Amino acid sequence: MSNEPEVNIGRKSPDSAAIHAGPGFRVRLEFPRLPPDVVNAFTEFNTTDISDLLNRLYALDSEIGCLSGGDRPLVGLACTVRAYPGDNLMVHKSLDVAKPGDVVVVAANGSRSYAVLGDVISTKATHRGIGGFVVDGLIRDLPAIQPLGMPVYARGTTPIGPLHRGPGEINYPIAVGGVVVNPGDIIVADPAGVVVVPQSHAHELLGRLRWYVDGNADYLAAVKRGEFSNAWVDKQLAAAGCPIDPGTVPV
Repeated sequence: MSNEPEVNIGRKSPDSAAIHAGPGFRVRLEFPRLPPDVVNAFTEFNTTDISDLLNRLYALDSEIGCLSGGDRPLVGLACTVRAYPGDNLMVHKSLDVAKPGDVVVVAANGSRSYAVLGDVISTKATHRGIGGFVVDGLIRDLPAIQPLGMPVYARGTTPIGPLHRGPGEINYPIAVGGVVVNPGDIIVADPAGVVVVPQSHAHELLGRLRWYVDGNADYLAAVKRGEFSNAWVDKQLAAAGCPIDPGTVPV
């Protein structure tokens, strides 16, 4: 009988490397959906006004910017994807889950080491009628994506592609650019940035946005004509007790 040490060749991987069904590896096909007219109504408003009325807490990290399709605003319900680092199996699967007009929102942990989608996924998404992508991470093949007109918002580009093994999740809560996104939330994106409208507050927010924009219309028109006063600034400074030193003029 040999006394040589046993070599682990051809054996299965350790149990600790297994992928387990459940949290971290799961897909939800449906989620509650707002009526299309409510979703489409947000195309009337820009992301800055929406952000202001959400108390400036629901805009994504400004590094997630428009790389493609910025000629029109991107508005749609979020189909959420959590991708495992270096992998995009669930991004591919999202093409079978997202409905026409949905925005696929990918949580890739802000990684700058690899891309989670490229021209192949973007081309397939175009045929499926998917509204666009928002990626907390990188993409690749941008020169081939831009002619498609597919709206893509991400942190940047790289030629390094991912593997396709999993795990990951679809249509469960994710964190993207510092904001929690739930499936069915409304994503609004334009060249100014990306904002998330919680589904539960969409109706109420629409009413406030219309009131806010209508109320500011005359004021903004006057500013464009050069007719304005900054008296409110002095009132704010005075209320805060800020001293204003008139200074001295040299003789």
